[in-house]
Amino acid sequence: MQRYRLNLYNTIQSTTIRSLHNMTNFNKNPYGINDHNSKKEYDEYITKTLIQNEENLNSLTHPGCKPQLKYEGINPIPDAKPTTDKVFFFDIDNCLYPRSTKIHDVMQEYIHDYFVRTLSITDDEAYKLHQDYYKTYGLAIQGLVKFHKIDALEYNRKVDDALPLQNILKPDLKLRQLILDLKKTGKIDRLWLFTNAYKNHAKRVISLLGIGDLFDGLTYCDYSETSLICKPMESSFEKAMKEANVSNPQNCYFVDDSNSNIETSIKLGFKKNILLLETDDDLVKRKVEGSIIIKNILELRDVVPELFQ
Repeated sequence: MQRYRLNLYNTIQSTTIRSLHNMTNFNKNPYGINDHNSKKEYDEYITKTLIQNEENLNSLTHPGCKPQLKYEGINPIPDAKPTTDKVFFFDIDNCLYPRSTKIHDVMQEYIHDYFVRTLSITDDEAYKLHQDYYKTYGLAIQGLVKFHKIDALEYNRKVDDALPLQNILKPDLKLRQLILDLKKTGKIDRLWLFTNAYKNHAKRVISLLGIGDLFDGLTYCDYSETSLICKPMESSFEKAMKEANVSNPQNCYFVDDSNSNIETSIKLGFKKNILLLETDDDLVKRKVEGSIIIKNILELRDVVPELFQ
């Protein structure tokens, strides 16, 4: 079995999933176990990691470390005015924190390992299948559920929930101040998280970043459902608007790092569609007509100044 994984700390400063596929000799994988470990050893290590991650979350004391989301799913929002209220939707991964943290790359390794171990396929087969599902559905889990009857919550447990995020993400005081300033002006009625991840991952990220107390609600991809609804599906955006209790797209603001997601929000008529492209290479290759481009989430002050005044 070829080795497709990097030591966790090396991946943070390393490479893309494509280069991972082409390389053959790596240090130990991010689990700290080797390719020949049994399923039992793998499962035991995942369980141990999940316990450590939970203990870390419970030990946090910085401001915003405890999620205080008022609304998840379809819940009545007192005094909401769906036709006039303004809502700002925030993507989470590679948006509230920089893609340069390499969390995406580490996640790709965990997903790859899950494909290999769960489907009992080769590295080459796993890589090709992963890429195909991602390109077709926007999420690897979509293809796994549709064609392999995988338990999506079990997948989430062994991939997203097992990520050692506490080794990478730290409280971001500048991000916290940005969101606080946005709230203080009162120009936006609700700040809403909108992610393709499951709710566990979303809450963990905002806890580690120290912004868990600043958002009103969360729309997530519900892995407990038989049919997964996720961005860039129009139905996912309709679900987010319904949950945030806003009916007029012209009262919706949206920031995301995905071209396809921004294309959908533009199609639906959102007022401001902000595409986060972190690198110069992205700026050349991934512009979307009708979008507003930023390289860092802190640039929101510059592109929607009317919301901060």
